[in-house]
Amino acid sequence: MEENYLMIMSIAPRPAGTKLAGCTVFITGASRGIGKAIALKAAKDGANIVIAAKTAQAHPKLAGTIYTAAEEIKAAGGKALPCVVDVRDEQQISSAVEKAVEKFGGIDILVNNASAISLTNTLETPTKKVDLMMNINTRGTYLTSKACIPYLKKSKIAHILNLSPPLNLNPLWFKQHCAYTIAKYGMSMCVLGMAEEFKGEIAVNALWPKTAIYTAAMDMLGGSGIESQCRKVDIMADAAYCIFKKPKSFTGNFIIDENILKEEGIKNFDVYAVTPGHPLLPDFFLDEQPVTVTKEPATHGALPELKEKEAQPPPKPRSGAVEGTFRIVKDSLSDDIVKATQAIYQFELSGEDGGTWFLDLKSKGGNVGHGEPSDRADVVMSMSTDDFVKMFSGKLKPTIAFMSGRLKIKGNMALAIKLEKLMNQMNARL
Repeated sequence: MEENYLMIMSIAPRPAGTKLAGCTVFITGASRGIGKAIALKAAKDGANIVIAAKTAQAHPKLAGTIYTAAEEIKAAGGKALPCVVDVRDEQQISSAVEKAVEKFGGIDILVNNASAISLTNTLETPTKKVDLMMNINTRGTYLTSKACIPYLKKSKIAHILNLSPPLNLNPLWFKQHCAYTIAKYGMSMCVLGMAEEFKGEIAVNALWPKTAIYTAAMDMLGGSGIESQCRKVDIMADAAYCIFKKPKSFTGNFIIDENILKEEGIKNFDVYAVTPGHPLLPDFFLDEQPVTVTKEPATHGALPELKEKEAQPPPKPRSGAVEGTFRIVKDSLSDDIVKATQAIYQFELSGEDGGTWFLDLKSKGGNVGHGEPSDRADVVMSMSTDDFVKMFSGKLKPTIAFMSGRLKIKGNMALAIKLEKLMNQMNARL
C-alpha cells in the first residue's frame, strides 16, 4: 500500500510464532501507515528496524517523520535506525543499507512498502506522475531488493515482502488507472522473478489487503467518512508477522491479509474494523464482484486465465424510473442538506430514461433536473440507468460500483463520498 498512511496502534491478538528479537528489518516508507505498523509489530519482539523513508521534516498535512517513528519503535521495545531514503535515488538506498549493516551486522527482512498512487486514466495522468509511480513502485522495489539481497543471503530468516497485489489480468483493473496498475504489478513481478531466482536462499512474497485500509492516503483519495468502510493498519502488520515466521521455502506467494490470518486461527475480524459491523470496501485488484471476470493466481507459478463470461441479456428497461427517483430526491432536499453538501452533481446515464441529469446542492433549497446544470458540476458520474436507480435505492453501493467499473467518476472524490452519505439517508424513501 501507499507511503502516506495514518497509524492506528494494534489492538488485535498477535499470532504466536517465532520471535523477531535481534533481527534487522529494513522497511521503505516506514515513517507512517502500514510501513510503520509493521515496524512497531516487529519492534515488540525486540527487532532492529531500519526506517528508510523520505520524511525527515514534519509534513503540514501528514503526521510522522523518520525520527518520530524511531521514537515509537524504541518505546515499543525495538532498536531504530532512521535513514532519509528516496527509493528513486540508488545512492540513498545503498547508503542506508551500508549504515544498517554497520550498525546491526546485517539484514534479515526487507519490506518494500514505499509506493505512489494516482488513480487517473491514461489521458489524465501527467508524464511526471507516470514517472513517479514507475520509479517509486517498480524501480524503487527492484533497486532496494538488489541492494539488500547480498546481506539477506547470509541470514537464516531471509525474507523479502512486497506490499503489492496478485497479478490479476482482468482488464477492469487496467481500464481506469493503467499507469498505477502497471507500477504496482511491477512490484508483484519482482516477487514472481526473485522468488524463483533466489529459491532456497530468500523467501520472496507479496502481501495485499482484502479490504481498504484506513490511512491518510485513503483520506485524501476517498474523503471524509471513508474510514467507516476500512480496516485498520493492524491487520496488515499482523499478516506480515505471520509471513516472517514462515520458512524460506514459503516463497513466491501472493498473500491476502485476511486469508493468512484465518489460517493462523484468527476468527474475529471486527477488531480490525474502524467501525465494527459496517460494510467494508474491497481493495483494488481483487475480483470481489467480477463483471467480465478473470481468475487471479494463488502462487507465483500460476498465470491468470482470461475468460469471457457468456453475454448477459441487457437489464429490463425501467420506464420512468430515473425521473421518479429524481422526483423523490427533490422532495427530500432541504437547506440543511444543501449547506452540508455544497456540490453540484452531473449524471451521464445510458439506457431507458437516461441522458444527462443534475443534482444541484449549492443553490438555496437544492434543485434537480434533466440536462446540464447551470453552473459547472463538481462531480460527473457515468453509469447505466439501472445502476443509478439501484444506487439511490440502496441496492448497489457506489463504492462497489466504482471499484467494479460500473460507475465512472470525474471530479472531486471527497464530494462523491458526500453524495453516498446522502443516498444512505434517502434509501428508506426510495
